[in-house]
Amino acid sequence: MATQTAAPTLIGSVQRALRLLEAVASHADGAPAKQLARETGLPLPTTYHLLRTLTHEGYLLREKGAFYLGEAAARLAGGGAVQNRRTKIEDSLAHWRDEIGVPIYFAVYREGEIELVAVADTPNSPAVEEWADFRETGHAHAIGQCLLSQLDLRTRQEHLDRHPVEAITPYTVRNQRMLLDRLGGLGRMEPLVERQEYALGTVCAAIPLTVGSTAATLAISLPLHQEERLLPAVERLRTEIGKLFSSLAFSISI
Repeated sequence: MATQTAAPTLIGSVQRALRLLEAVASHADGAPAKQLARETGLPLPTTYHLLRTLTHEGYLLREKGAFYLGEAAARLAGGGAVQNRRTKIEDSLAHWRDEIGVPIYFAVYREGEIELVAVADTPNSPAVEEWADFRETGHAHAIGQCLLSQLDLRTRQEHLDRHPVEAITPYTVRNQRMLLDRLGGLGRMEPLVERQEYALGTVCAAIPLTVGSTAATLAISLPLHQEERLLPAVERLRTEIGKLFSSLAFSISI
């Protein structure tokens, strides 16, 4: 005997509330309760009850008898957009990881901190393990140094006041003066190369990306014994930066 699949248990009030939200969303200039009741096929008393509840929770706004989408509904939509952008970033990084054969990182400087947005690697070519907090050790890795190099002097100093320069490997830049000298000597769009300053046995390179006032970077890493591949790999990434950046630019607002 064939086993029947049980029908899903549906919550009617949730279904009705979602129908109302969809109806409100279809009216840029808002809509009154009676019109929404007609469009959704809901009884007017039920419509009023659900509209009051949705307004109380911030999903709707009421102004001069018309209902509009509220901030809570906007946050739901915005969250989906952010997730979609992150997926596109990850897909882009994965493409170039496969093309160049190295782990690729994308990071931004936001609200005074270094934020690693996405990483693409493989089991055979793994990313550097974050054994010391990336945000607190920006002076020691290529990603952080590249982002710091793009900041104005005051913002850079404020960051270093919060996260002082300290050696985390024998190769880490020794003090703030040496770090600032290095950052100040970089040319525009010049890759920043770091050797074993953050993780022993690892070399890294980062390319600066700047959109308006937002600092961002693409970076790669390799084991020390493959160091000869580093500069050719980052140069290849840099020559393709226009194509890659066209798919990453939207992510700056994440």
